[in-house]
Amino acid sequence: MKTFERYFLATNRWVLIVMLAVMSVIIFANVVLRYTTSQSIEWAEEVARHMMIWLTFIGCGPVLRYGGHIAVENLQDSLPRPVAIAMRAVIALLLTGLFVFFIWFGLEYMDRTQYQQTPATQISFAYIYAALPIGMAMTLIHWLLIVRDYVMDRQFAADAHFDATASASL
Repeated sequence: MKTFERYFLATNRWVLIVMLAVMSVIIFANVVLRYTTSQSIEWAEEVARHMMIWLTFIGCGPVLRYGGHIAVENLQDSLPRPVAIAMRAVIALLLTGLFVFFIWFGLEYMDRTQYQQTPATQISFAYIYAALPIGMAMTLIHWLLIVRDYVMDRQFAADAHFDATASASL
């Protein structure tokens, strides 16, 4: 399982890195062209916007994994350990249900928008909205890989690339 987790996280990170790099190059090229030739790439803003949507949903899982999402933890920190564990278990069930709902809703939304096309690139909106179910499925996998440590000890994953506690104290 650790091997799967390591490859899954590495793949997720590289997809995010490549998407952000491509989006940055597209925007940079469009800005340079606009100011040097008074012309712009017709599809640049649309593609960059759609890539940002994908980045948001694909990046949700790693941020959750490392405890980077905003949270109010004062209550569970002040409760006795068994009650805090029970509270985190309820939170874990609610989050799991939310991710499953988002996957289902995203698939429904994809189905409803499959015949609508984007203005500049003329691709189906379903490809854009696929970010929701795919991103939430990946987030669910990340969540299931760390949920036990979260419920029992309120611990998130940690590694040299990201430390949410260090960035929160800045």
